[in-house]
Amino acid sequence: MDAEACEIGRLPEELLSEALARTSTRNACRAAAVSPAFRAAADSDSVWACFLPRVLPPLFTGELPHGAAAAQEGVKDLFLRLSDSPVLLLDKRVVRLCADPPTQQAVPP
Repeated sequence: MDAEACEIGRLPEELLSEALARTSTRNACRAAAVSPAFRAAADSDSVWACFLPRVLPPLFTGELPHGAAAAQEGVKDLFLRLSDSPVLLLDKRVVRLCADPPTQQAVPP
């Protein structure tokens, strides 16, 4: 089925992004396989920003890329980096972002 034959492809990306932001990280990833329109929406920074904590604790220097590398990294990449492996906070605690749909809060590993 091509993109023009798919009715869902006619919906604005902002609408799809808003709907996906109200689901879970798992559902957003699954939605990317539905159609090119869903993939674009599921990969948008606005969706992944909703899955991050509103306030990130201060991270230790070097935990995240800076400069040009940081500019190329999207919010989805940041979410995946924080949930894939533990990160060091300024106060020397180690935490990992937990992507459990009910809480989606940073918790100790």
